[in-house]
Amino acid sequence: MRRYGIWLAAATVSLLGTQVLGFAMAWVAAGRGGAFAGLVLTAINLPRVLLLLAGGAVADRVGAWRVMIVADVVMTAVMLAVAGAAVAWGEQPWLLVGAALAVGLVDAFYLPSSGSLPRLLVSGPGLARALSARHLAGQLVAAAGPPVGAVVVAAAGIAAAALGNAVTFALMALVLVGLRRSLPDLGRPASAAPAQAGGFWQQAVDGLRTAGRDRVLRPALLLTAAAAASLLPVSGLLVPLLARQRHWPAAAGGAVVGAVALGTAVVASIVLARGAARRPGAAAITGLLIAAGAVAALAVAPGVAVAIGAGLVVGVGAGLFSAHIAPLVLGAAPATHLARIQAVLVLVQSVPLLVTTNVLGGLADAGSVSVVLLVCASALGLAATVTAVRSDLPTAAGAADGSGGTVPTAGAGDGSGGAVPAGAEGGAGGGGAGQAAVGGRGGA
Repeated sequence: MRRYGIWLAAATVSLLGTQVLGFAMAWVAAGRGGAFAGLVLTAINLPRVLLLLAGGAVADRVGAWRVMIVADVVMTAVMLAVAGAAVAWGEQPWLLVGAALAVGLVDAFYLPSSGSLPRLLVSGPGLARALSARHLAGQLVAAAGPPVGAVVVAAAGIAAAALGNAVTFALMALVLVGLRRSLPDLGRPASAAPAQAGGFWQQAVDGLRTAGRDRVLRPALLLTAAAAASLLPVSGLLVPLLARQRHWPAAAGGAVVGAVALGTAVVASIVLARGAARRPGAAAITGLLIAAGAVAALAVAPGVAVAIGAGLVVGVGAGLFSAHIAPLVLGAAPATHLARIQAVLVLVQSVPLLVTTNVLGGLADAGSVSVVLLVCASALGLAATVTAVRSDLPTAAGAADGSGGTVPTAGAGDGSGGAVPAGAEGGAGGGGAGQAAVGGRGGA
């Protein structure tokens, strides 16, 4: 656990840089309209969707540790390039889109590896609490990240945010190298994937087959997809657009996004101290219903103060969902498929997000952001209700302590920034800029 704590501390610092850049990118993109904001999120999610399965297979073949070290080094270079370009040419649309594409490409390989890491460092009953500690750290940073990002973007622009993020990526790479030297086995593959039958691409899609055959993993992943489609865009896209439509300052938008993360952190701290619910599936469904009601309240909030309160409750619902779905999925993954199941987990969030960010951004441009939020609230409520009635998820139990068993990470966003439905704190993409809901870099 000491080495896990070292990794988590470094990941938390790295996540702060990611959250600051994520909000900066989201705010600048929102200033060019909802359609362009959706395009930037698409530029992150498209390469992520296309290469996630390959990223999971690579991690299971060569080892998650190697993949993460290379990815952090690459992102250090990318962030330095973004900072230099922003200073030289300003915050141009092509720069935002180019940075988003690079982030999405690296995320496709980083997210499956990062999502599998807790189980490589912690086993047995400690896994659920380890994930809650990761989730709590990520969401506390996510609560601070958007307001800090608002200050940074107002004072110094994206260049400063990218430079700071480069420093945190470099720190993360150094910590990973040091931990790998102290634990040589972590540099080895976690599975016997190279010896399995079939070629590389057959192994890559095997995670889909494995998840699809499990009667609890299947509805858990489908519900996660619904959360990604209708909950992730709330913080990453719709709150900045709502703030601009109502002529609120950047600090107000950052405060609402931060409140979402704070609410998630409160739930994570409770799970860390007292453990997860005995019926994690039922708890996850309840969380989405709470989030649905709070998103509706956010849509009709008459002012900033009420919006911040609604955001806090959105975070509570999202946190209840993520704190129980994350160990459920990770604990059920076969040891030979850890990264590939994490890749599927991110994939089922990225594909819906790829569609809904463009659709919701366009709808927000054409009409009222409040109406779009009400649509998201209705979709969340419907998905949670159907899952409760038509699947075995409400009665799922046995793996919430991370010990495995027959039933089931982090999120970007990562945690994750923003509303992180199932444990991701954001990959390289950052919080508001489009992190996945589970299995993220920072540790939601």
